[in-house]
Amino acid sequence: MLKAERGRIVWADVAKGICILLVVLWHVLMKHYLQIDWHIGGQARGLWGTLGEQLLPLRMPLFFAVSGFFAVRAVNRPWPVLLRTRVAKFYYIYVVWLAIHTVVLAFVPDFGTERANGPLKFLAQLTITPSNLWYLYALALYFVIAKAAHRVPAWAILGLAFLLSATASAGLLDVPGDRAGVYQNLVFFLAGLYGKHLIEDLAARASWRRLLLIGTPYAVLLGVIAVFHAKTWFGLWPVVSGVAIVLGVTAAGLVTRWEGLSNGLASIGSRTLPIYVMHMPLLALTHAVLIGPLSSAGPRTQWIVAIAEPVVLTAFLAWLCLVLYRYLPKALFELPFPRTTRVARTVTRSSAAH
Repeated sequence: MLKAERGRIVWADVAKGICILLVVLWHVLMKHYLQIDWHIGGQARGLWGTLGEQLLPLRMPLFFAVSGFFAVRAVNRPWPVLLRTRVAKFYYIYVVWLAIHTVVLAFVPDFGTERANGPLKFLAQLTITPSNLWYLYALALYFVIAKAAHRVPAWAILGLAFLLSATASAGLLDVPGDRAGVYQNLVFFLAGLYGKHLIEDLAARASWRRLLLIGTPYAVLLGVIAVFHAKTWFGLWPVVSGVAIVLGVTAAGLVTRWEGLSNGLASIGSRTLPIYVMHMPLLALTHAVLIGPLSSAGPRTQWIVAIAEPVVLTAFLAWLCLVLYRYLPKALFELPFPRTTRVARTVTRSSAAH
């Protein structure tokens, strides 16, 4: 197994680094870049939009598969420990940053993203219809489901999760807000959880030949979706996303062979939380500043922006999030409450038992 210093797993941090950068890139493209009033040809914009769409089956499914990969030990712990260290933690961070997003986004009403514009919608985002922070909401929920179903045969729970994903991606469920992502990605979290050893082996045995063998059917499936508008064909989207996960793990395993590149991505991948929770309000404020000047810029400037801005702005936002993280209170990113004596004793007994 490929491991970094301090016991971290390099390929997994690389995969997470790739995923979080793709998340930021997608939001930069959809919520800022494509909203600029362009006065030049659309070739560059079309390429960026197409690239973003082709990576949709990869970024969040792979993110959840890696999260499930790391969830094995937590799910095997007693309920009180799991509820505090995973469920309460992720939901607490979700609530804190939902409040921050709501306040910040109120100052940029023209920025195109879901936001709570009243108490009832805020309550809905807290409970049944998560905001664009839905990854944290989903993780809290997924840990509860995985723990509750730990005695159910893996094939049965994976089959049910696949049906849920297929039904949601086919448009057969009501999915307001970002609820669709919660429905669609449970299967990938559970796949990472139950398939931990398979994923480890896949990363360890990564090769260019295997990357090509996996990349070819992935490209074919993406072509089918594009030509036949087949994203809503029942079961196709989770299948494509499953192939993308295998492709992503293989690619991450290959990247670990280049020390400089893997160190950079792994460094980002080990600190995805601050980037995830902070980049959207920072993007909203950046958009408010840039949208006017970029929309009125001349052709030469717009051509430069059309080619380079998505990469530059994605890198800037990721860097800024990590810089701000150093100075912000840790209570924004982890539970501020000390463990109760009862839970502390449970953790001690659990550690001793293992």
